[in-house]
Amino acid sequence: MNEVKDIRWKQRFQNFERAFTLLEQALQIDAPSDVERAGMIQFFEMSFELAWKLLKDYLEEEGFTVTSPKTTLKQAFQANFIKDGHTWIDALQDRNLTAHTYDEATAIMVENKIRQSYYPLLAQLYRDFKERLAG
Repeated sequence: MNEVKDIRWKQRFQNFERAFTLLEQALQIDAPSDVERAGMIQFFEMSFELAWKLLKDYLEEEGFTVTSPKTTLKQAFQANFIKDGHTWIDALQDRNLTAHTYDEATAIMVENKIRQSYYPLLAQLYRDFKERLAG
């Protein structure tokens, strides 16, 4: 059973890596159009969704029980798998906001947060799990 869970987080990482790479590409656009911004936000949503599920799978392999994005992020922070737990929770709230509403002011605000705060979190998670796969 542990081998199945081990495979699960590794497979989840591969999906996260693909979404994260798309987000990185979108962030290369300095002054995105409305359509490009919407794409960037969607890549953030996908990356974030896969990030918390990656953490959930990994925590479960480590013996933790987590049931939701918020409890997963809290447990990952307590287990020292992620840093800056408050920003992760902010990212969760903004992911929920953008998934259910769209207006230009919100999109611009979230784009700025992605660039300044959320992308660095996801990039650190990517590097950490890339190391776990190599090690």
